Amino acid sequence: MEQRSKYLGLYWLLFFISTGCFILAIVLKFEYLTFILPFVGTFFVKAMDII
Repeated sequence: MEQRSKYLGLYWLLFFISTGCFILAIVLKFEYLTFILPFVGTFFVKAMDII
């Protein structure tokens, strides 16, 4: 049997925080906007329990 991840709530929280940072970076025209994208993608995939 597969063991489910215990940290799904934490991953969702980190996803929403990183998405908020990404939106804030867009609004403020942050130069290094692409540095935030891996965090958004990684935490979304972990929260959806894809990997």
